Amino acid sequence: MLSLRQLFLKHVAQTSESPLSLEIERAEGVYLFGSDGKRYFDLISGVSVSNVGHCHPRVVEAVNIQTSKYMHLMVYGEYIQYPQVRFAQRLTSILPEALNNVYFVNSGSEAVEGALKLAKRYTGRSEIISFVNAYHGSTHGALSVMGNEEPKRAFRPLLPGIKQIQFNFLPDLDLITKKTACVIVEPVQGEAGIISPIDGFLDKLRKKCNDTGSLLIFDEIQTGFGRTGKMFAFNKYGVIPDILLLAKAMGGGMPLGTFISSKTIMDSLSTNPPLGHITTFGGHPVSCASAIAALDVLIDERLIEGVDEKAKIFYDKLSKHPNVKEIRSDGLFMAIEVGSFEKILKLIKVALNNGVVLDWFLFCNTAFRVAPPLSITIKECHDAADLLLKSLDEI
Repeated sequence: MLSLRQLFLKHVAQTSESPLSLEIERAEGVYLFGSDGKRYFDLISGVSVSNVGHCHPRVVEAVNIQTSKYMHLMVYGEYIQYPQVRFAQRLTSILPEALNNVYFVNSGSEAVEGALKLAKRYTGRSEIISFVNAYHGSTHGALSVMGNEEPKRAFRPLLPGIKQIQFNFLPDLDLITKKTACVIVEPVQGEAGIISPIDGFLDKLRKKCNDTGSLLIFDEIQTGFGRTGKMFAFNKYGVIPDILLLAKAMGGGMPLGTFISSKTIMDSLSTNPPLGHITTFGGHPVSCASAIAALDVLIDERLIEGVDEKAKIFYDKLSKHPNVKEIRSDGLFMAIEVGSFEKILKLIKVALNNGVVLDWFLFCNTAFRVAPPLSITIKECHDAADLLLKSLDEI
């Protein structure tokens, strides 16, 4: 009889030749528990998903209550579904007035796809500008605006009319013109290895989009819901986009994404033609119920307020290690430079053996990611950092 690992490798489509193949039986808070009973610190939050921790009791309760009432009823946008409407209301209540209309989808990639369509439809333009080393997903349109050629090469031709400019390089903003439908940007570049915007860059980008009538899209799929120490990165940097993309942590562990804009802009998807963007499962009531609970936990437990203090614990401990060359961080969104991909691969293996789950970045092969659940305690920060130091010693 084949083991679960063998069945996984045989029947579940793989994304690489060497998956972690870690068999997890349950998860709670900042911990994953393997089938052998071993406990692991999850220092990547399932890649910026589990901001309130794994299986938070309030989130689990909300999911259970909703599944006892109804799950899928109808394709998006036809029925009035309480969790969906209430979450849209709750979400817009913490956003600027200009971001008052929510289109729920299933994932971050779908949010990107919807936003690109919305920008083209509203402006009547087709040119899209994105940034070098940006990551927005791997569906066809999202791949087209990805800022790295290696993952794109095998799938060309992609969408036409895409230009790429350098992040934090002010002269490139002149490439935004009245032909540009939209500029899509991560306010903090994630897969590039945590690159924060220089002073004034996002302000000048906002002004250029205003001057040219181009829509500014902020991809906060990784940075949203407290990751940078503010509810959203745009709060931290004081620049409001025309379209905001959210996913990952929003669902509290359930699949959910959204693109958000003004009702004026969003209404352009409902006519000429109608059904300009449709989805069967977008805004699933169970996911929205989970999202309401997750947002309430984030606020009620004041998890965002502790982000900078917790990040400082990791910084202070890890920055002194001789194998650490540099640390870049924006809240609990951290890149730890160790100098080579070979070291990263070895460290991930050693750390896993020591009970810590780590990950690398797609477009920065010399650093590893530290982005734990925001619910991690001060003691857990110290304990996890000590295990990282032990692992760094062993490479």
